Amino acid sequence: MFGKNKDYEERLAKAQADDNKIQYWFNKGIELTNLERYEEALTCYDKAIEINPQDSNLWNNKGNTLGKLERDNEAVTCFDKAIEINPEDPYPVFNKGLALSDLGRYKEAITCFDETLKLDPQNSDVLFNKGWALADIGRHKEAITCFDETLKLNPLNEKARYHKGLSVNQLGKDEGL
Repeated sequence: MFGKNKDYEERLAKAQADDNKIQYWFNKGIELTNLERYEEALTCYDKAIEINPQDSNLWNNKGNTLGKLERDNEAVTCFDKAIEINPEDPYPVFNKGLALSDLGRYKEAITCFDETLKLDPQNSDVLFNKGWALADIGRHKEAITCFDETLKLNPLNEKARYHKGLSVNQLGKDEGL
């Protein structure tokens, strides 16, 4: 772990500040996030957004960092802004779904995962998270389908195998088996 942190610290030390450079603030935000210095990272993303509020990647990264701080409602707002700027980018739609899941808003999360799959149909992470959200609201048959699709795309996904087993077990209880 020390080597990892040292590398990030060295990259931060080498960065030359230029208040008018979006890339500087973006990269510094990423490095600070990697160091788990989330509040400082948010400051960097805010500075970059001040320079160019129409950069969807800045809003997406700010949302991810807010999520690390469990500030999911604020994260959703950032993801919405990123989606508004670039509706064809699947990442903020997916990340919004994750934040909504964290908030217990599973039906909205599933809608986001469905939208993401329209943009990126072979994404096993999206399928897995959709399955998890479906299971959380008791839709185990659909969850199992998602976990099966996840395993087709990524046969080594042990979490998908485990959660599929949980859904199969729960489905058996629900049907009195």
